[in-house]
Amino acid sequence: MPELAYYEESDFVTLSSLQHFIFCPRQCALIHLEQIWVENAFTAEGREMHELVDKGETSYRAGVKITRSLSLKSRILGLSGVADVVEWHHSNKESQPFPVEYKRGKPKGHNADKIQLCAQALCLEEMLSVHIPAGALFYGQTKHRMDVPFDSQLRDQTINAAKEVHDLIHGGITPMPEPGAKCKHCSLLEQCMPDVIAHGRSAKSYLQKLFHDLQEDSF
Repeated sequence: MPELAYYEESDFVTLSSLQHFIFCPRQCALIHLEQIWVENAFTAEGREMHELVDKGETSYRAGVKITRSLSLKSRILGLSGVADVVEWHHSNKESQPFPVEYKRGKPKGHNADKIQLCAQALCLEEMLSVHIPAGALFYGQTKHRMDVPFDSQLRDQTINAAKEVHDLIHGGITPMPEPGAKCKHCSLLEQCMPDVIAHGRSAKSYLQKLFHDLQEDSF
C-alpha cells in the first residue's frame, strides 16, 4: 500500500477533484488550480440531479436509514466533500455505512467514478473507525445502480489519485493537454483549447473545427 500522509484542513482538496483528475489532469488543474468553471448541458444535468438527490432530510426505506448530503473529510488523504447518499444497513446489530454516488450519464471505461466513491468510503472509515466493503453508483442515463466493491486495488488507486491531486495543486502548474475523444464533451473545451496548445494550430482553425464538430453533433 502506498505511504500515507496527514494533511492540515487548509490543504484539503475536494472529493470531486479525484474524479476530475482521473478523467483529465488538465481539467482538474483548470478547475481546482486556476478556478475556471463553465457549465454545459452535461454539467447542468448533473447538477440538477444532485440537487434533487440532496434534497430532504434523513429518511427510512425498508428498514434502511438514508442520510443525504453528509459532510466527509479525511486527514489521511487530505480530502473533504459531501456524500450524495449514505445508506445504513444493519449487520450484526450494527449500522454498516454504504455510500451511493449519483451520476447523470452511464458507466465509463475508466475508474474515475469508482475512485470518487471509494474516496467517500475511505473518509467514512476514518471518521467512524469502521470497514466499508462496498458502495454503489447510480447512473441517471441507464437508471441502473451498480455495486462497487472496495478491493485493495481500487483503494490503492484512490490513495494514489489523492496524492497526485495534492502534488498537482502544490506544484501550481497546469499540465499540457492530451487531446482525445473525451475533449468533445468537456465543459472547458473552449478554455482549454487542446488542439491549439498541443499541436500549435492557429486559434482560427481550431475554432472552425470546433464549430464544424458541434454542427455535426447537433444532427
